[in-house]
Amino acid sequence: MNENITDHSLACVEAPEVLSRRRFLEKLSIGLGSFCAAVVGLPLIGFVIAPLFRKVPEQWVTLGRVDDFQIGKTVSVTVVNPSSLPWAGITAKSALWLRRESENTFLAFSANCTHLGCPVRWMEGAELFMCPCHGGVYYKDGNVAAGPPPLPLVRYGVRIENGEVKISSVVVPITKTL
Repeated sequence: MNENITDHSLACVEAPEVLSRRRFLEKLSIGLGSFCAAVVGLPLIGFVIAPLFRKVPEQWVTLGRVDDFQIGKTVSVTVVNPSSLPWAGITAKSALWLRRESENTFLAFSANCTHLGCPVRWMEGAELFMCPCHGGVYYKDGNVAAGPPPLPLVRYGVRIENGEVKISSVVVPITKTL
């Protein structure tokens, strides 16, 4: 008989795996790359998501004295958004249309069309707001008269306090079609 019988049960014992230099550098590169991605990515995600959770306080912005506006006249007024960031520069300014209806009644409209956000013009002779981009037309009360705008002009809250006309500085969307 063959006396070269080997015990295969001893051959199943595995030696501990030796980490090669290549495998070590591969794992180190993946770890450092993941760390760098987290260091850059987490603040970036926070920057994008934070405005969704930030509540803008409602503030009232003074437009001028009540006597500065004539009854029946619609005028363009430029305001600075008080909730904007200090480095916003010229983008912190926005325009609106203000009309004095009577002694103590004012209407304030966004200067942007609700179709695609183009600036609207007040046509005094026709008493209409006109959007030059796509032919949107609004009546003097801000309702849609013709064209593609889906909604009336956005209105600001207006109040008179201590003889001054003030508007609510809530965030007004430029367009609602998106």
